Amino acid sequence: MQKLTVTTEINKPIHEVWNYFNNPDHITNWNFAHESWECPSAKNNLTIGGKLEVRMQAKDGSFGFDFVGIYDEIIENELIRYHLEDGRKVEILFEQLSANKTKVTENFDPENENPLEMQQQGWQAILNNFRSYCESI
Repeated sequence: MQKLTVTTEINKPIHEVWNYFNNPDHITNWNFAHESWECPSAKNNLTIGGKLEVRMQAKDGSFGFDFVGIYDEIIENELIRYHLEDGRKVEILFEQLSANKTKVTENFDPENENPLEMQQQGWQAILNNFRSYCESI
């Protein structure tokens, strides 16, 4: 199955981007694709075999789901690889473009329920929200 890729460039140093991406206190502020959604809870044990556990839901309570990843590889400020409970794999690359500019690229296995374009747009919207959050701090 083909991997999907989303990317963004953030006007912040790589160590700050890494922190905003991985700290649960920050994750709840950006981990949703649209303003009608929220991420009310996040836990992150950023160690090999540890779990990323986030709740994503519509603000009106009409729909929600738990997103759980289990970490396979971590290189601080460079790379995160994890797999989801259904076996799909996710890779996040952090690249320092300059002292105050960081590129984040996510490669992920799509699921089988929604069209590929919809999945790519959703993940890109979350990453765009992440960029906006980072640059607003």
